[in-house]
Parts: sequence; structure tokens; C-alpha cells
Amino acid sequence: MTESSDGAQQDTQSRQGSYVEASFERDTAYIEDRITRDGEQWPVEPGRYRLVVARACPWANRAIIVRRLLGLEDAISMGICGPTHDSDSWTFDLDPGGLDPVLQIPRIKDAYLARFPDYPKGITVPAVVDVPSGQVVTNDFPQITLDFSTQWTDFHRDGAPQLYPEPLRAEIDEVSKRVYTEVNNGVYRCGFAGTQESYDAAYDRLFTAMDWLEERLATQRYLVGDTITEADVRLFTTLARFDAVYHGHFKCNRSKLTEMPVLWAYARDLFQTPGFGDTTDFVQIKSHYYEVHRDINPTGVVPLGPDLAGWATPHGRESLGGRPFGDGTPPGPPPEGERVPTSNNPHVGTDGLITL
Repeated sequence: MTESSDGAQQDTQSRQGSYVEASFERDTAYIEDRITRDGEQWPVEPGRYRLVVARACPWANRAIIVRRLLGLEDAISMGICGPTHDSDSWTFDLDPGGLDPVLQIPRIKDAYLARFPDYPKGITVPAVVDVPSGQVVTNDFPQITLDFSTQWTDFHRDGAPQLYPEPLRAEIDEVSKRVYTEVNNGVYRCGFAGTQESYDAAYDRLFTAMDWLEERLATQRYLVGDTITEADVRLFTTLARFDAVYHGHFKCNRSKLTEMPVLWAYARDLFQTPGFGDTTDFVQIKSHYYEVHRDINPTGVVPLGPDLAGWATPHGRESLGGRPFGDGTPPGPPPEGERVPTSNNPHVGTDGLITL
């Protein structure tokens, strides 16, 4: 490596930010404001709010899936950031002129600063923005999707599923907590570990939880009850990224997802369900992790694999019973402007639906 190329890589890494820590701990101090039916500052009001996401981000992907399953597209608009960002903010580089067409801003950071001029925390997606004021309302991603289910019911589509049914909430919360701490966040704990000791501990925790999930899902189709719930949405976004990113880039390499038969079948079952696979953009996912985390992948080279053909193979999970949407129905095709490009997911048809 020449001195000039080394300097260029260091400059790129500086712009992208640093992610590796001696022992990774996620900052969970989010903006906790909520949009509720009886809210005074932030009441439920169709057309008032814009959900800002990035398809690459697993936390944002949850909100995309839940919004689609519940049919909230007409009530809550969606702005989509590009897959890469620097240490400063996610940007709307996919939109004409690099501006969000509704908010008319180039970076989601602008919505944060509109409300908090000295905002000291990380600029994250998903974020919900109040369109009239241009101010961020919340980036509390676990609560955003729960409120979509419980506070926006007047605007759910006909046939919307019950993703957070009251009789199952305690169990959904319990399962979701373990999935979050050990799996959703566990892959990051491995990938951002700055010492061998912290990596070893994170690796053991992650695969202990993956083995627990293999056992739990061996005899039931979904994580809680016999229908898809919030818990399944939260697990899916990590599984969809596992072989493409976490196995190699984050060193979560005891087993590929495709080598864990129960979880692989479960992931395919969800992927082939409307709302899941048709919101998954593998190209943007890989672009984000491999290009942004330059302290892990200094070259920024994005791998061409893995082969995605397996996502369309039969999963056989119907034998366990269960009904994906309970008494509800699947959502229709995603709005044309929100469809994942066929080039980014070979199983997305021109109508936005999964083709097998």
C-alpha cells in the first residue's frame, strides 16, 4: 500500500466515523416522545408525520415492515435515505437533487436540529418527523412500531393483522427483550468488539441465543402464538442480514443462517410473506455495512455474495400450523414509489411482490 493510498483510507475512515470499541455498548437514550391518540403535542393525525428510514438499517426496516403490514402508507408518508452516511448524518441522496421531496432537507440531521439546535446524540433512523414544523418527534425505534400497532388503529387497513395483541403482550415483550439484547444487538457486540476478550464473550452470547431460537421454533411456526407478531418482525431483520453481512463482516461465523435448519426455514417463511421479503434490499444492506464501517473494512470493498437463490426455496413451515395474518389478510403490493428495485432483490417482481 502506498503512503498516499493509506492517507486516503484514513481520511475516508475519519469522515465515516469510528465504530469499534473495547466493549461495545449501544447508546439507548432516544427521543422518547410518542404520537398517541390523546396526545396534546403529538396527536395521531393522518398526513402530519413522515417516517424517515434507510432500507439498509435493521432498526428502520422494522418500521417499514410494520407500516406496510398495517396498511399505514396513506396515513404516514415515508422518506428513504440512501444506504451510506458519514459520521454526521444519513442523507437523502436517492432523491432528485438530494432533497427529501416532502421535508425539503438534504440530511435527516436537519430535522433533529430544527427541534434541538444543540442535539448531542447520534442522528439515527428510523425517525418520525412532524411535517408542518420540520422537527423530529421521536427516534425511539422500539416504541415507534408498537405505537403503529396500538395508537394508529383508526387508520389500519381492512384485514390488518394484530401484531401486538393484548393477551400476548407480556410474552411478546419477554421474547423481544432477549432477541434484542442477545441477537439484534448481539451481532453488533461481536462486530464492534475491540478486544479478543469482549469478542469471545459476545460470540458465545449470540450463538447461545441462536441455539435457543432454533429449539423454540422447532415446534412452533412463530415466536409467540400462532400468528406473526412484533417479535417476529424484530427477529427477521437481523436474520435477513445474517449471511450477507454479520457472518463475515461482524465475525459471527460459527454458523451461517443457511446452516441452522430451523432458523433458515423460519426466515424463508417470513421472507416469502408479503411485507417482509418485498421490503428487503440486499444491495443497500451490503453497501451500508461494508462501505460505512471503514474501521472494520478499510477498503470499502463490497462482496458480491452470497447467492440469494435459497430465499425462494420451499420452507415447509406450514406443517406446524399457524396463520400468518390470523383473521386478517396479506397486504397488497407496496406503493410504486416504495418498491425495492428488482436489481437489489432478485425475488421482487415488477409489481413489488415476491416471486418464487
